[in-house]
Amino acid sequence: MGKPKCRPYISLIVHLYIRRYGLWFRLRKLIIWLLGVYIAIPFLVKLCPAIQAKLVFLNFVRVPYFIDLKRPQDQGLNHTCNYYLQPEEDVTIGVWHTVPAALWKNARGKDQLWFEDALGSSHPVILYLHGNAGTRGGDHRVELYKVLSSLGYHVVTFDYRGWGDSIGSPSERGMTYDALHVFDWIKARSGENPVYIWGHSLGTGVATNLVRRLCERETPPDALILESPFTNIREEARSHPFSVIYRYFPGFDWFFLDPITTSGIKFANDENVKYISCSLLILHAEDDPVVPFHLGKKLYNIAATSRSFRDYKVQFVPFHTDLGYRHKYIYRSPELPRILREFLGKSEHEHHH
Repeated sequence: MGKPKCRPYISLIVHLYIRRYGLWFRLRKLIIWLLGVYIAIPFLVKLCPAIQAKLVFLNFVRVPYFIDLKRPQDQGLNHTCNYYLQPEEDVTIGVWHTVPAALWKNARGKDQLWFEDALGSSHPVILYLHGNAGTRGGDHRVELYKVLSSLGYHVVTFDYRGWGDSIGSPSERGMTYDALHVFDWIKARSGENPVYIWGHSLGTGVATNLVRRLCERETPPDALILESPFTNIREEARSHPFSVIYRYFPGFDWFFLDPITTSGIKFANDENVKYISCSLLILHAEDDPVVPFHLGKKLYNIAATSRSFRDYKVQFVPFHTDLGYRHKYIYRSPELPRILREFLGKSEHEHHH
């Protein structure tokens, strides 16, 4: 009589076992699939170095997306003119020129010719070289232009070929040539006014490439400012948050770093500073999650002991973790105006004497 009563319990146990086994089976299948993808990605990157180049440049990431780069006034830059320059055949780059605060009222409604002539007014000029991803209209970039403009600087910035509305294919050589073209364009219009070069993140690599070239042809800028710089692209890629899950993967350098070099991407700040002869200011936040603070400090140590800087000021300014400036918010520092005033004042003095 008792046997039939056991059947529901047995069938329940069997049902739970099957269900649990089925769940484990699906979970195991998912783990195997994820493991397969994890192992496949390094081989895919090795076979297609262009993937790594795209990850370095991130020029396809356009944030904010719905922005008309022809209208800087939409970003609150009412004293900014949009230009297009042509560094090479089949290459066109979009440029923004923001005038100093003292010229804001006069700038309203003026054309490109007025803005170009304004570069000859008695105000220093900063050529700003932005980092990867986004455009010249990126939020943190726009906020920095506003700060620098309020401090009395012209700010000229542009999107490298392949970024924003600029036409062409991105490459380290191309980015450096674009920067050289814009620098020469500024110098042809700025008269005796000081011209400073400011690079941020990946833009520090373009900046040191450019300034090394300028020093070699004996037309150095009046100063170089590097914000959140690295030593070279291999060390930066090894330290980048994206590389965390692969950092201890066997053959990491061969799989992930060699393809970057194969693509002709070096951004060797640590080598370039040995050939640069102008004042150098490095700004770096201790809590930078993208370019680790220790890389900026290491670059400073290389520059500070380089013979090329023996007649020039080399300064490193750290920003404490508690400030929360991370990778791209140093423009928020209330100390920045004083830092620039003291440093650039000295660099101008050194340049003229």
